[in-house]
Amino acid sequence: MSYFVTGATGFIGRFLVEELLDHREGEVFVLVREGSLPRMEALVRHWGTGRVVPVVGDLSTEALGVDPAWVAEHRGGIEHFFHLAAVYDMTADDATNEAMNVGGTRHALALAADLDVGCFHQVSSVAAAGELQGAFDETMFAEGQHLPSPYHRTKYESERIVREEGTVPWRVYRPSIVVGHSQTGAMDKVDGPYYFFGLMKTMRDVLPAWLPLAGVDMGDTNVVPVDYVARAMDHLAHLPGRDGEAFHLVNPEPQPVVDMINAFCAAAGAPTFAIGLDRGLARRLPRALQPAGLLAAVGRVTPLQAALDLVTSRVGVPAEVLAHTSFTAVFDSRRTERALAGSGIAVPDLESYARTLYSYWEEHLDETTARDPRIRAALQGKHVVITGASSGIGQVTAHKVAQAGGVPVLVARGKDKLEEVRAAIEMRGGQALVHPCDLSDLEAIDRLCEQLAAELPSVDFVVNNAGRSIRRSLRLSHDRFHDFERTMQLNYFGAIRLVMGLLPTMQAQQRGHVVNVSSIGVQTNPPRFSAYVASKSALDSWSNVVASELVGDGVTFTGIHMPLVRTPMIAPTKIYDKFPTISPAQAADLVVEAMVARPHEINTLLGNVGAVAHTVAPKLTFRLLNMAYHVFPDSAAAKGEGGTRESEQIMLAKIFKGVHW
Repeated sequence: MSYFVTGATGFIGRFLVEELLDHREGEVFVLVREGSLPRMEALVRHWGTGRVVPVVGDLSTEALGVDPAWVAEHRGGIEHFFHLAAVYDMTADDATNEAMNVGGTRHALALAADLDVGCFHQVSSVAAAGELQGAFDETMFAEGQHLPSPYHRTKYESERIVREEGTVPWRVYRPSIVVGHSQTGAMDKVDGPYYFFGLMKTMRDVLPAWLPLAGVDMGDTNVVPVDYVARAMDHLAHLPGRDGEAFHLVNPEPQPVVDMINAFCAAAGAPTFAIGLDRGLARRLPRALQPAGLLAAVGRVTPLQAALDLVTSRVGVPAEVLAHTSFTAVFDSRRTERALAGSGIAVPDLESYARTLYSYWEEHLDETTARDPRIRAALQGKHVVITGASSGIGQVTAHKVAQAGGVPVLVARGKDKLEEVRAAIEMRGGQALVHPCDLSDLEAIDRLCEQLAAELPSVDFVVNNAGRSIRRSLRLSHDRFHDFERTMQLNYFGAIRLVMGLLPTMQAQQRGHVVNVSSIGVQTNPPRFSAYVASKSALDSWSNVVASELVGDGVTFTGIHMPLVRTPMIAPTKIYDKFPTISPAQAADLVVEAMVARPHEINTLLGNVGAVAHTVAPKLTFRLLNMAYHVFPDSAAAKGEGGTRESEQIMLAKIFKGVHW
């Protein structure tokens, strides 16, 4: 069985191809423009298969511009033709929507007919329902609904073409608002609710999370993760006897817009909104007088939309998006639910993956760094050596450096993971260099420094981020002296060996800045971290001493006493799953600030309080730490083997937010 897929390099298309490769047999032919062949070849390498075969063509050309000889060779041999290539953008203009959504569908249908395919699968949208009021089930289509935007009109028209003009069997899929992967968060662009994430980030940075905000009822929306859409399409496409049907790929339960926003606000650590007016009372008002209706009306009046856009664009939200934040229709998906019964494919609750989506945006799609002229001035064209760059803080820092026009030099032990980071940076137009190195091997560090000095035009920044943390009490460490050796080897000896190896280059340049990712533990001295805190304290002390020696050479240092960060390093300690942490992106922002402002230290308020407490009231401070020592058990209990003080643990973790207990 063979497949033909348009839009395979697009968001939904990539995941659908993966589903076909994982669960079906046969070749998957993918339409690709000549200029996009390198991107498709990169995807094929990522998929690791020879079953994906690019076919050169163009959505805007008759019969998709596919070579007639190829068509003749494959006529009658393709069972399923998936048409996904289209514009999925509420802000796109009439001409673009018409050419890609309507014209592209006609050309795809013509090619499908010429190939004599078994079934043409059209990916439409719930936008085809327009502003129909009330229930819109899967048997409905032409109900006289108003289509308020070019996007709505062309999605409706392209589905009409398939239904009325197609000469091959067809099936239609109508997804609602498609967001990132529920397990990985993967998303390709800012769209839909993602437009509001920047505002949520700003709210988190300037307002306490506990502050209640007043909200209004903005109606209902409907979002689904891309993995659900791809899995459902694959399953539904292969069910027998379902040609000529439409399937709603939606959440069966409409989601209030405010609930959706609050789920993402909670994921971001921002304040949430409360609605003062009862929803039932608000719904008794005419649609035009409800907040969502008023906003939609304003968005359709060009002068008012332009005025609104001047305000909303400052926070990254196009006025066109505000006009379509909610749906007037309620999408009945009972046919789809029955068809998926027994498959294990269902829509997960948004609350279960909201943090995953927000974290992915913050780490990969947030362009705040790229838009900041101060950061660009400091990093553009600069080479930034980042250790531990294959994951966590180092990986996100690399993305932010590349966004600002810098060149991250990626250093970590695993070459494959570094190559993945570089590929992701290059996919977004950045540049990165890969230099694998085992930073616990001092001779390997020497070879790395020689290579960097020879190959790089400059070494402008060194970010000592790689580290090893061990959480174990002294009582359990008497026969584990290697714990102290391992942490010192990587966190201290490896870090200073790297700096000393690159120092001649920086001195010759008469410039260079070293950023040491240290720990709040250096200031607060939490129990069970003697090996880890000692190694970080050693790095702090070494940097403080040599900083005075190197001032005249233009080489400076910043130490960041980082609070608890949600990274793979803390994952084995399961009690941290319920603790307040900062995200790798928030930590990377601190690293970027260290490179731009070059302060001697970056501390948190709690870290400073801990340092002062150790100075002015050491006995009281050690008694408090001893209490924490008894509340937070060693690793065996932390993994669930008898831990009975969880409420006390969470209370202390919230009071002393960011401390590594």
